[in-house]
Amino acid sequence: METFMSAILSDLASRSISFLINKYCSKPTGSNIEERLQRLLLRVQIIVEEAEDRLITNQAMLLQLNILRKEMYRGYYTLDKFRCHGNEEDNSKDHQVSYSFAPCKLNPAKRVRCCQVSGQSLQEQQQKVFSSLEAIIEDMSEFIIFLNNCPRLCRQPYSVHLLLDKCLFSRQMEMEHIMNFLLKEYTSGAEIPGVLPIIGPGKVGKTTLIEHACDDERVRNHFSRIVCFCENDLKDENMVSLRDCGVTKHQNRSTGGERILIIIELTRDIDECTLNRLLSASKRCVANGSKIIITSRSDKIACFGTTQALRLKFFTQEAYWYFFKVRTFGSIDAEEHPKMASIAMDMAREMNACFMCSSIYSVLLKANFNPQFWNAALKRIREFKKMNTLLYGAYFDGPWGSVESSYVRRVNENPSECFVVLYDYQTFSAENDAGVPILSVQDFLFGSVRPQGKFKVLGWKSHLPPHYNYMFSCEVQKLVHNKLSLERRDL
Repeated sequence: METFMSAILSDLASRSISFLINKYCSKPTGSNIEERLQRLLLRVQIIVEEAEDRLITNQAMLLQLNILRKEMYRGYYTLDKFRCHGNEEDNSKDHQVSYSFAPCKLNPAKRVRCCQVSGQSLQEQQQKVFSSLEAIIEDMSEFIIFLNNCPRLCRQPYSVHLLLDKCLFSRQMEMEHIMNFLLKEYTSGAEIPGVLPIIGPGKVGKTTLIEHACDDERVRNHFSRIVCFCENDLKDENMVSLRDCGVTKHQNRSTGGERILIIIELTRDIDECTLNRLLSASKRCVANGSKIIITSRSDKIACFGTTQALRLKFFTQEAYWYFFKVRTFGSIDAEEHPKMASIAMDMAREMNACFMCSSIYSVLLKANFNPQFWNAALKRIREFKKMNTLLYGAYFDGPWGSVESSYVRRVNENPSECFVVLYDYQTFSAENDAGVPILSVQDFLFGSVRPQGKFKVLGWKSHLPPHYNYMFSCEVQKLVHNKLSLERRDL
């Protein structure tokens, strides 16, 4: 009997312990998952912002920070998607645009279902993100200890939305890759000069990244001269001596040496003979420790590198949404405007992580903070994508990376005509050329402008070096293409 009672008590004790473990160690479910995920994201954001304010040179720490940053973006994207879910069906009713070429991508209500991973619901996705964030925070204890030993950057305090307008977003690891290459001291037997290829699609930020590196005081003190070459300069016969060609971006005679930093920016493929000619010329006339950075959209330049090529990619959808939301809402709390947050999330999806679109529309949306304008902007983006996809096929990504002209919108007074972007370019000044008026992008996209023939539109002014003004060369054209016949009424 005594043995029997002992067994019963032992069984009850084990059951009680199991119950307590399951109760207190189980994953959060139900209504508290959103609140707990938000608190966890706040902890992650504190670590990320503190790390971004420090000079981190350890590559392993940068890699760990990059992983944490991506998880933070994924967490905020999942949380906002859950919050906006209730408003997306209303958005889809407001914007009934037929997209026969991609039905599941462009209907917001369908997109929510398409975002499900392996049949997971939004709540299950939240649970998965929560568990992932918990695990990665547990691994950050050593990172935080080492972070305290990293020197703090000299930076004026900003709000987050102002900070994103003043610094590179989520490029800390790439920036340090360039700085390590540029500041690495020459060692006997090393190739002269060192060559770093930077490869990436158009408008991904290659020039901006290099400009930030060249503006760093350590780089300016390290090189006596920084010279930039474009494709036209490479055809110059003077190039063989690296004299009287290219653009000198910086000159410092107090370095006590003749180290030169040469930047070659290529927008098209260039024959190997021309590039080899420049590299041979640089070996003959530059001092030890000189460096070359080559940028291109093509992988062909990778073979010219003396170090591993740096490849830039557009942001993931989660990172892009974080960037677009912060820049668009600014100091306004997006949670207080769920309807507008839902519209903004739809717009971010339609933009395909395009920096140009983000820069243009975030300015317009902040200046017109009302749901009517935001709905009109979303409708305009969808119509633009449909019109150009009908012309060029489902592979059309956007006007800024395309070699073809882009049909933006129909002329209000004459629907048989359309405003067309022929090409885009950048300048250092928004001055009028030959008296041709420059329209604002808001009038071009939403206004009742009546230009004829060819004209120019000022897209946006960059707040970051090299402080370009991005311009569009446009024209009013007749819609004569078969796929855009006037019998179509679904635009």
